[in-house]
Amino acid sequence: MLAVEGLHLRYGDAVALSDVSLEVPKGSIVAIVGANGAGKTSLIHAIAGIHKPAAGKVMFEGREITGQPSYRVCNLGIGQVAEGRQVFPSMTVKENLEMGGAIPRARARAAETYEKVMTIFPRLFERQKQPAGTLSGGEQQMLAIGRCLMGQPTLIMFDEPSLGLAPAIVQEVFQVVRQLHENNITIILVEQNVAASLKLAGKAYVLENGHMVIEGTGEELLNDDRVRQAYLGL
Repeated sequence: MLAVEGLHLRYGDAVALSDVSLEVPKGSIVAIVGANGAGKTSLIHAIAGIHKPAAGKVMFEGREITGQPSYRVCNLGIGQVAEGRQVFPSMTVKENLEMGGAIPRARARAAETYEKVMTIFPRLFERQKQPAGTLSGGEQQMLAIGRCLMGQPTLIMFDEPSLGLAPAIVQEVFQVVRQLHENNITIILVEQNVAASLKLAGKAYVLENGHMVIEGTGEELLNDDRVRQAYLGL
């Protein structure tokens, strides 16, 4: 579904990504793990069209989308749940969701999608008229996922979805990721909870200092001594 080939990304003189390649098969969960500053969010932003790479290609469903603006990438069916949730705090839950359904690909079925989101997240249904800034961290994360779903994506990129959440809420977030995958949405999961993400992933990559250094199945990386020592403390 998605292929990244030889991607290079710079911020001024600083190299964020160097010759990064990966493949995301349709219907899969692909995990990207690595330490803070490894380039994980930069990779997400390059795919999403937020930052334009210096070299390399991004292919989506056989079409090159390298450097296209983010609104076009989103309208092709690539959704993003950003790190830190980034809801609109002064807008209600309903208004936040309606913003997610405003892109051209989603408008015709926005009401239908809204009902589906309410079914997935019953707490959002209870808080439709509540300002998003008054929600708990876990509820805001559910809202961020719901807003992404309103755009009817076929591929969702999650950037640190468990960051700053209580353990019980983290389990709930990962359960939602599983549910979306079961509903035929392809997932890219960028997550510092390495063990949890590798258990979910069919395929996984380790990113270090802007370079892809290890790849394999989630199970292979869970059992890789380098990964276990560096990221699992084993």
